[in-house]
Amino acid sequence: MRSADVAKAAFLVFLAALLQVTVFASFDATAGSPDVLLVTLAAVSLLRGPVVGAAGGFFGGLVADVATLGTLGVTSLVLTVVGYWLGRYGETTGRDRAHAHLLAVFVVTALYAVGAFAVHFVLGDDVSAGFTLGRALIPALILNTLAAVPIFALCRRLLVPSRAVERVREVSLLG
Repeated sequence: MRSADVAKAAFLVFLAALLQVTVFASFDATAGSPDVLLVTLAAVSLLRGPVVGAAGGFFGGLVADVATLGTLGVTSLVLTVVGYWLGRYGETTGRDRAHAHLLAVFVVTALYAVGAFAVHFVLGDDVSAGFTLGRALIPALILNTLAAVPIFALCRRLLVPSRAVERVREVSLLG
């Protein structure tokens, strides 16, 4: 992978993290807000694979944790796992299908909410399960899925699909 591609992906994740903590954190539509960092990470991971997805998740989560003065590493941990698994999903499924990115964002929004809640619960932080997994999840699912369309279009335009990240077609056993 070229260093220019990595720099573009890092810039997109950094910009999304800054926009998330400055602009979209204060945006409140029916108890939920879009997570542009998560959607951008999904786009980068699907286009560039699991290694770039995991590194982007860690980097974006670290920027978000430092900017919000939250518990350092919580967002990084969850987004690293999300970035890796989205990259694996992109390698093994049809990224070129029209609905693949929308389905990925929808599912990963729910899994991210559950994962972040679980990590906060294990750390002993005060988190409301009713708010996090109840009232805020439905608007977040809708807003993230709607935000996926323009964000994926931008990322697909800036990160031209590479030949290094190709779809795994078939596994053959030797011997």
